[in-house]
Amino acid sequence: MAKLLVLDLGEVEEVCNVGKAISSPVRLDILKLLYEESLNIGEISEKLQIAPSSAALHVNILEKADLINTEVQPGTRGAVRLCSRKNDIVTISLDSVSQNVNQVISVNMPIGAYTDCEVYSTCGIANEDGVIGNEDTMQCFYLPERVNAQILWTSGGYVEYKFPNQLPKRADLKRIGLSLEICSEAPNYRENWKSDITLWINGVDCGTWLSPGDFGARRGRLTPSSWVSGNTQYGLLTTWEVRKDGCYVNESRVGETNIEMLGIKENEPLIVRIGNKKDAKYIGGFNIFGEKFGDHPQNIILSMEY
Repeated sequence: MAKLLVLDLGEVEEVCNVGKAISSPVRLDILKLLYEESLNIGEISEKLQIAPSSAALHVNILEKADLINTEVQPGTRGAVRLCSRKNDIVTISLDSVSQNVNQVISVNMPIGAYTDCEVYSTCGIANEDGVIGNEDTMQCFYLPERVNAQILWTSGGYVEYKFPNQLPKRADLKRIGLSLEICSEAPNYRENWKSDITLWINGVDCGTWLSPGDFGARRGRLTPSSWVSGNTQYGLLTTWEVRKDGCYVNESRVGETNIEMLGIKENEPLIVRIGNKKDAKYIGGFNIFGEKFGDHPQNIILSMEY
């Protein structure tokens, strides 16, 4: 699979480094050599009939442009620098991005794509055809078929997801939002069953929403016919947001946590946990609905505004 280096005009130094790197026929020859095999400085010098010092200079420029990798390895006469290709395709966007207009990246996460969980009876997962595995059995939450889940429920605990961080380099992150259809979890259903449901991002408390109940008095708009009446049918579309001035649930400010507190790092995923605190006033569990269940045709959507 080809490795891709993507740049835009906002990354001035990186674009200039790439331009300098590919402006030399000798450096282009080095890239051609490294596309076939990894070579050390001496081997590059020999194959291109150039001085070792010149070969080292060209390699430094290519490495600074992020086009090749080098690593020091022991040789017969001391250490040598082994060079290998790093990227196959370079894309430079020439669009001028306005600094006055915010950009948004969104990720649509299937509800069954959690990476960790802690669940308690009553609990289970189901798709459009019915329950996956057995109800009230934690091991069923780890069945491979869980990725197809359209509803999951537990009377306590949490589910955790890893979202990719697709922010451009040096992006000024202004807001993170998480939107999902969710409600409390009671046996069968109970319209007035309260639950304090909390969101954590990278282990940081991002606010608690009080779910008013577990809804089953009517069928969900999207709930499949295979799902029996008398069970949970739908939830409420709920949105958490973390901004520079605090955290919000459905536009109401619920805490002091801000963007800077989340410790978001380049090339590291965002760890998102949804659940009940062990010391919550109302530990009423939760149901999370997928795009083919409940009232709203969506999964868990995380958006990042920058």
